[in-house]
Amino acid sequence: MHRLLGTAILSTIAIATQFVPLLAAVETPSYYRDVRPILQRNCQGCHQPSLKSSGLDVTTFADFAKGGRRGPAFMASDAASLVLKYVKGELQPVMPMGAPPLPKDQIDSIAAWIAAGAKDDTPAEAVDTISAAHPPIYSQPPVIGALAFSPDGQTLAVAGYREILIHKADGSGLVKRLVGQSERLNSLAFSADGKQLIAAGGSPARFGEIQVWDTAAGTLKKSTTLTNDTVFGGSITPDGKTIAVGATDNSVRILETATGKELQKIGNHENWVLCTVFGVDGKRLVSVSKDRAAKLSDVASGGFLENVNLLRGELSAIARKPGKDLVVVGGEERVPYIYMMDRPKVMKIADDTTLVRKLPRQDGNIAALAWSGGAKEKIAVAGLAPQVNIYDPETGTMVAACTGHTAGIYALAFNPAGDRLATAGFDGHVRIYSADTCQLQKDFIPVPLLVSRQ
Repeated sequence: MHRLLGTAILSTIAIATQFVPLLAAVETPSYYRDVRPILQRNCQGCHQPSLKSSGLDVTTFADFAKGGRRGPAFMASDAASLVLKYVKGELQPVMPMGAPPLPKDQIDSIAAWIAAGAKDDTPAEAVDTISAAHPPIYSQPPVIGALAFSPDGQTLAVAGYREILIHKADGSGLVKRLVGQSERLNSLAFSADGKQLIAAGGSPARFGEIQVWDTAAGTLKKSTTLTNDTVFGGSITPDGKTIAVGATDNSVRILETATGKELQKIGNHENWVLCTVFGVDGKRLVSVSKDRAAKLSDVASGGFLENVNLLRGELSAIARKPGKDLVVVGGEERVPYIYMMDRPKVMKIADDTTLVRKLPRQDGNIAALAWSGGAKEKIAVAGLAPQVNIYDPETGTMVAACTGHTAGIYALAFNPAGDRLATAGFDGHVRIYSADTCQLQKDFIPVPLLVSRQ
């Protein structure tokens, strides 16, 4: 019996020892698994190829190791490495600058990785080779999630993979490529003076990002990373000083355009916030969400004012009438509703006293809305059906239908004059139509495609 028991114990020890190397491997600090996500979330907004603050780029191991103007960011096994001194507050300014200090567990992760030898364990297939000098290479057109005409009507911004492509407004040629870090860009918006272009997006399950580009120079002025997933529905106030985005943590984030500083985190929604729009004076904001609500909030305080709409289906899109506090919203119910932002009488619960007009039901869920300016205003509606319908907002009658897409349409933009409509979506084509008749004027692929040598 004792012999059997002893044999069993020895066998158990032998089996356990087989797992010791595996446990040690799991516990070994990893650059790719532990440190890289911290840098992406907190540091690459200022330290990336398009915006090398202090000469430092943290988007790849090699650039992070090279460091910036102060020297190498870290040295293997060196507890006094520069990166640790900055995040601990031993050197000024404390990093990340203008944001809350890193939590202790994140600082400990960086310190443990450096103490263990600061090795690069980035998989070969994960090495980032994209930069402004080496923009993305496309073998097929990407899904397009955002479009925006410049206020002067001269250019059209198109969201690609890791970049914004600036085209001539008539689609006759590519002007420039603005390469950033976000894999997906879900919305684009020019400031009223056309000097800045705002992009909101991120990399799924990794980080959200707001980019502010200088349109004349084609340079990145500011990048702010926030949340652990992509952000949606970016908008900018008429004065260009404030940006809003929706997030998957059910919040709306309000940021200062010049600094990227978060001014408000508005938590009025109960599900993902997919689109935002400021009122005419920029003091109020309407946001729409999968929780079915179009919520009116005070920008300065972040306070909830009221639900603009009667709750129906999940909402994914919103557009405001140029120069007026009227909005059109839509989503899974497939019906666009035009609402006043201000209720005629004070109500404690959401109702339809703000409803101006209900437009016809669409053939698919609504993914994008646009409200034109110009002498004769129009509302364009697009979504999972491969057709864009254009309506007269005054009467609710359909005036034209734009066809030609082969799948869902996720992006719409009227030019400033209101006589052209750009559309894009799943098939990767940008199509420009006459906004009055939906006659196709241009159909083009906005990205350079790799030419097959077969």
